[in-house]
Amino acid sequence: MDISKLGEFGLIDRLASGIATNNSSTVTGIGDDCAVMEYGNKQTLVTTDMLMEGIHFDLTYISMRQLGYKSAMVNISDVFAMNGTPRQMLVSLALSKRFTVEDVEQFYAGLKEACAKWNVDIVGGDTTSSMTGMAISITCMGEAAKDDVVRRSGARETDLICVSGNLGAAYMGLQILEREKSVYYQQLREVQTKLDNAIKQGDKGQEAAARRQLDGMSDYQPDFAGKEYLLDRQLMPEARGDIIEKLKQAGIRPTSMMDISDGLSSELLHICKQSHAGCRIYEKNIPIDYQTAITCEEFNMNLTTAAMNGGEDYELLFTVPIGDHAKIEALDDVRMIGHITREELGCRLISRDGNEFDILAQGWNPLK
Repeated sequence: MDISKLGEFGLIDRLASGIATNNSSTVTGIGDDCAVMEYGNKQTLVTTDMLMEGIHFDLTYISMRQLGYKSAMVNISDVFAMNGTPRQMLVSLALSKRFTVEDVEQFYAGLKEACAKWNVDIVGGDTTSSMTGMAISITCMGEAAKDDVVRRSGARETDLICVSGNLGAAYMGLQILEREKSVYYQQLREVQTKLDNAIKQGDKGQEAAARRQLDGMSDYQPDFAGKEYLLDRQLMPEARGDIIEKLKQAGIRPTSMMDISDGLSSELLHICKQSHAGCRIYEKNIPIDYQTAITCEEFNMNLTTAAMNGGEDYELLFTVPIGDHAKIEALDDVRMIGHITREELGCRLISRDGNEFDILAQGWNPLK
């Protein structure tokens, strides 16, 4: 169905059907000029992200459902990174004419799936047209008690530096997707060249064969065997609200925290800059999944570089007082990777052979 047949408000009505509110703090949801939330004496957390086609996502290899899921999760992750609880979400889309109503419904299916995992209400947004593809703007709102909010600026000397999960997997998933995309387009160009030459030469037999081959390209199957975990980390990342809950249950309040969206190196430097501190990170302690290691070897890439600079892992990077050492050691899926130092000592990576290197912000920078 053409989106123009429904119009803006028809599309909003169709997407809004079946979306229910679950939180008492949601006073007014979709359908008015503003969503209304009431939080009492709690602090409201608001984060927003804009995702642009061709910059942040490639519809060659991410489905609309996966894109909706990921768009929601990366915003939910920001609220968790403040030690908060996500509650509401606003979703704005700009769409070119190549998108159908069914495309947008699939996007919303992924969006609703992600929100349902963390009990987040979709309460409104905006839709408009685009001349250049698809643009997504999402605002996520959450809450936290005043004393629970964790910022980037709270790290102190001797604090332990911790990360959840493992690093570099999403980046290697991206490398696999880009490789298979390149293989597909190379084969497509070769077949198109055969067709063009056959037409020029008037060879009807070769032309028919090339057209059949071209039609068969729609059934192209990329080689993803054994790489499913890495692809999931790239296409459908998970916000680590489970880690926030584990920390609370263990009686641990981080002194600083961020989610790892732009790469561990960049996030470490953010925390150290805003905390007026330095750090020491130990290469041997950086958690890396086996599939990530194997794939780095296949691509002849440095494993530590992928883990430090890859980005889009959406794991949590946080610091805790040294007195919480035993508590952290007892937690599953959390790893201590270093400690905070005085600012004048700088930010350094200690290699496996004991050498020290400056940590450089080589993670994702969309404006470069």
